[in-house]
Amino acid sequence: MSSSSSRASLAADTMIAAPSFTLAQASIGQAHRVKSLHAPAHAPEWPQWLEEIGFVSGEHVCVIAKGLPGADPLVVRIGQSTFALRRAEADCIELALPHELPELTSTPALGQQALA
Repeated sequence: MSSSSSRASLAADTMIAAPSFTLAQASIGQAHRVKSLHAPAHAPEWPQWLEEIGFVSGEHVCVIAKGLPGADPLVVRIGQSTFALRRAEADCIELALPHELPELTSTPALGQQALA
């Protein structure tokens, strides 16, 4: 094996997979759940900060509004709190896909309470 191909193989083995569906890609008003947080190379502290303000695995999240132009910033509701996030920060938040959490489809819309 040549040294260039072994370096390429090593680089591929050490790369972190990009999130498949992020909060920045979510539609306005659609309920989701946080799956995981990912740090960009330029801001390794972001996941810790996002976790501290409530973006933890399993928490309900919804995009309330997106700024113009470029959908930046995003206004998001996480649990009972509302925040404005830059698009780059929202890209760090991976969301569970509907088939990963089937109970999400029967969850009442954020801001509404289920009747007992």
